[in-house]
Amino acid sequence: MTAKATKTRIPHPRPATQSEAEFRRWTPEQVVEQQLLPYSSVRTLKERCYRREIWHHNDNRRITFTAEDLRRNAEMGACAPLSA
Repeated sequence: MTAKATKTRIPHPRPATQSEAEFRRWTPEQVVEQQLLPYSSVRTLKERCYRREIWHHNDNRRITFTAEDLRRNAEMGACAPLSA
């Protein structure tokens, strides 16, 4: 075979399964960068964690967020409609 006949394969990253996403931890910097929570500043997000106003983990004195933490924080900001 010649070089023209064979194509080089481009490795594609496999998509993360739901079980892998459940074990992932995000740093405050990643949360703000990817806009996973409605905070535009890392400092504001960390201060809310220090005051224990939002769900987070202190892994070895470092603030991290799991998928469950992000879900719980999203539920805290939800507004229920007024019943007529």
